[in-house]
Amino acid sequence: MILITGASSGIGEATAERFAQDGKALILWGRNRERLEAVRKQCLALGSKSVHVASLDVRDRPTMVDQVKKNPAIYERVEVVLNNAGLARGLSPFQDAVPEDLEEMIDVNVKGFLNVTTTILPILLKKNQGHLIHLGSVAGTSLYPKGHVYCASKAAIHALTQTFRMDLNGTALRVTEIAPGMVETNFSVSRFGDAAKAKAVYAGMTPLVAVDIADAIHWAATRPAHVNIQEIVMYPVAQASPTIVSRKSSL
Repeated sequence: MILITGASSGIGEATAERFAQDGKALILWGRNRERLEAVRKQCLALGSKSVHVASLDVRDRPTMVDQVKKNPAIYERVEVVLNNAGLARGLSPFQDAVPEDLEEMIDVNVKGFLNVTTTILPILLKKNQGHLIHLGSVAGTSLYPKGHVYCASKAAIHALTQTFRMDLNGTALRVTEIAPGMVETNFSVSRFGDAAKAKAVYAGMTPLVAVDIADAIHWAATRPAHVNIQEIVMYPVAQASPTIVSRKSSL
């Protein structure tokens, strides 16, 4: 069974649909119940054996723990956890940033990530089987101006992925980080709160799309049990670094 956070849109939705094509049973977590239901129906149509949805916020650990306790027969079957929920807010120098935006990025991207892990990891350890897949970013290792707290939150994911792998060494659990560059989803709309500004981010170039990342996640998760894909870094051809992007349209 595949557990996906942030499953109501973007990379989470695309990954759910990719695993549904394999007939996999799914658990979808997200804040938007209506969107989750739409994704659930689509995944069932694509071939998923079963789809369990839970409307929750990764910042709310008690609700998460309660969800697992109330549905032990479902959560005991989890094999893969895609810790995907995350966001960015604004793109301004740190001195001009809104404190509430900075707190939200830490609460969702770092604390929320840890909430998911501490809730589900004991289940995987008990059966000594499972795969933790973390949605990081190239921003975690290649910093850029005005990225400050977002970069820091993804650097935390990068560090936690590596240290989890060390701490879990000796178990059969696998740990993978997927670190994309520019991916055109609703991410930039969320970041800027403006569809036109979000569209301008990808003007004149061909970005990655959600299904590209979903394919990489699926590939990492379906390697033989003795193979651990440590990290996948993905850029569109037109992007050489977070700040170097060719906008020639043809790329």
